[in-house]
Amino acid sequence: MSHPVLLHLKSDFLRRLLLIALPIALQTMLFSSRSLVDILMLGQLGELDVAAIGIAGRALFVVTIMLFGVTTGGALLTAQYWGAGNQQGVKQATALTVFMTTITALVAAGIFFFIPEKVIGLATHSSAVIELGAHYLKITSMSLFAVAWGSSMAVGLRAMHQPSISTFFSAIGIGLNMFLNWVLIFGNFGMPAMGIAGAAWATVVSGLVEVGLLFGYLHLRNHLLAFGGDVLLAALDRQKIKQFLSLSLPTTMNHLAWSAGIFVYHAIIGQAGVQGLAALSVMTPIESFSLALLIGVSNASAVMIGNQLGANKMEEAYYQAWAVSLFNLMCGLLVATTMLIMKDNVLDLFSALSGDTRELTERFFVLFALATIVKSIPMTMIVGVLRAGGDIRFCFYQDLTAQWLIGIPITAFCAFVLKLPLEWIYAMLMLEDLVKCVASTVRLKTRAWMNNLVSE
Repeated sequence: MSHPVLLHLKSDFLRRLLLIALPIALQTMLFSSRSLVDILMLGQLGELDVAAIGIAGRALFVVTIMLFGVTTGGALLTAQYWGAGNQQGVKQATALTVFMTTITALVAAGIFFFIPEKVIGLATHSSAVIELGAHYLKITSMSLFAVAWGSSMAVGLRAMHQPSISTFFSAIGIGLNMFLNWVLIFGNFGMPAMGIAGAAWATVVSGLVEVGLLFGYLHLRNHLLAFGGDVLLAALDRQKIKQFLSLSLPTTMNHLAWSAGIFVYHAIIGQAGVQGLAALSVMTPIESFSLALLIGVSNASAVMIGNQLGANKMEEAYYQAWAVSLFNLMCGLLVATTMLIMKDNVLDLFSALSGDTRELTERFFVLFALATIVKSIPMTMIVGVLRAGGDIRFCFYQDLTAQWLIGIPITAFCAFVLKLPLEWIYAMLMLEDLVKCVASTVRLKTRAWMNNLVSE
């Protein structure tokens, strides 16, 4: 008789998982393509622009990940409410998510708008890079509201197994972003050539248009998530807010600490000069693209397992957790192989890189391809399994330990004391994922993460 884990991989479960995962993966790729398009087009101007947008992009990435952390409370609640058949709960949880992410975006946008030079200065001493990066960051700070509202609605749609709706509008947004980049960076259609500022304005305008169209569509279709002020007021209940914050705050701090750690890694490599920053800036959107399928499967598994936990089907949830972990490992092997085959074709797109920077980027590329295999396991277990059951604190403490107590200190030691080559320092970024692989696997076996969050 087949093992229950293998039975789930052969059953209708895998088909339903992919129906949710593939639109999320596509949406992740579309989101990542914004920065890729910026770097590809600005790369025609020079490596300083690439380095500047790389640092600014990492700063925006920190806040974006933090916003995703805030949405986690909504994602967990909506998935379990939907599994329990509580439509009003789904609507109120989504409304509360929009409210919370708006407050977070407001604070972050204020920092980026008023002191962008200090933010960029954390990662480089180059005055030219700081000036260019601060200008870009100040303008794109407004795009954080689009990220907040779009991601909030996306988690509600995923819980309802309708991720393709937000993916469709993301496609419109990236298409508009590419067009506006072409117009504003190089000065087409009679517009002035704005360079890096043009890329920033393209990001802001396309993001706000994308979110505006999504909200408009939901209201025109009388969708369940087309809530009004009455739903928001009902959601702003002390008990509901307390439950939301109990799930979101630890995850938000978790996301903030983790994404800040990524910024620290960027800063460590950036101390070696503009060449290292340029190579890392090229790798940033490539990394996001490469991880899109793994992210899609992880988020989809959170929905599927959350539905099972909300319906009190604990045994199914446990075996599905192992099934998705195994499936994502296979996806990681597929992605790594594809990356290695397409390495030269991808890097040829960045024609403005100097010979030395191109060679460094190639070494980074191979290392990251191998890293995707390692990343696939903890990504599924943390994002898709442990958090689906509300096991937030374990994820938080695990991330802090793996990154801030192990990964970052060892990477800094290799860079500043041993003064190892940049590719060796870049390889150190895999350490935390190796630690998480072991810790997450042990935690999954204990079943301590299996909680029904919406039972009366």
